[in-house]
Amino acid sequence: MSLVDNISRIITPSIEAMGYELVRVQVSGNQRRTLQIMAEPKDGRHMSVDDCAELSRAISAVLDVEDPISDAYSLEVSSPGIDRPLTRPKDFERFAGHEAKLETTEPVEGRKRFRGTLIGLDGDKLRLAAEEGEIDLPLPLIHKAKLVLTDALIALYQQPHTLEN
Repeated sequence: MSLVDNISRIITPSIEAMGYELVRVQVSGNQRRTLQIMAEPKDGRHMSVDDCAELSRAISAVLDVEDPISDAYSLEVSSPGIDRPLTRPKDFERFAGHEAKLETTEPVEGRKRFRGTLIGLDGDKLRLAAEEGEIDLPLPLIHKAKLVLTDALIALYQQPHTLEN
């Protein structure tokens, strides 16, 4: 099991019990590691600084007991933000109609980078409306995906409780 998967396994029960969903776990840095945790409220409300602080304290306590990272590290807890990463299949459905940039681990139709409007999922494939037409991207090949900041996305975030699942 990878370090990221192990950390996700350790912290997910606490995060969910507090009413949040884990969006992403990322470890970076060599000399001084940084552990970045992205989470969001399950009820769709916007994440506040107080939410991040509350999660940080809870995650720190769990990680102190389990100790999955033996070296010193910094913990960062944040919301995914407006131009958020898309990390779960439901993210691609939830943000259908919005623009995204994606990278795949292997070429699809001769390339690895894509930009277009999310259409949604068709089984284990993401349907994307790109400039050159619709493309099906196998979910297991998607390495990175991120929403593009647009007026429509900003408008979505300005509406209360529009981010519910």
